[in-house]
Amino acid sequence: MATLAALLALTLALGCQAETIVGKVVGVADGDTVTVLDGDRIQHKIRLSGIDAPEKKQPFGQKSKESLSGLIFGKAVSVDTTKKDRYGREIGKVLVDGKDANLEQLNRGMAWHYKAYAKEQPLTDRQQYAATEQSARDAKRGLWHDLEPIPPWEFRHNKAKH
Repeated sequence: MATLAALLALTLALGCQAETIVGKVVGVADGDTVTVLDGDRIQHKIRLSGIDAPEKKQPFGQKSKESLSGLIFGKAVSVDTTKKDRYGREIGKVLVDGKDANLEQLNRGMAWHYKAYAKEQPLTDRQQYAATEQSARDAKRGLWHDLEPIPPWEFRHNKAKH
């Protein structure tokens, strides 16, 4: 038992905490961040991997949040996570009823494929996410209805300047 605890501590220290979190979505902060309550009643702040949704004050920010909320709020999910971001959120792929919620946000035109971190995705996910975003763009779904939607990373950068 002590060996297992030592191994777990070492794994966490090295930042290689690959795990699957199973629980219920009890909060949706925006179009790419949720809170999951696991079976031990521990809350996990999850940042959906591979996507970046509009900020709350951006056009489609509220619609993106509502889309994700309708998709997963109050539902049982499993989250495959391998790392934490600089804010302490676990980065992961959220599966609801076997469906990739991150990918569905892209399909609905409620997020961008976050290409700055695409290399962290498995190749098949990276290709599928890019193709799904392009399909939403071509069909002008969601935020792609706007002529020139501003990516959230540019919005955050511009906001930091002021």
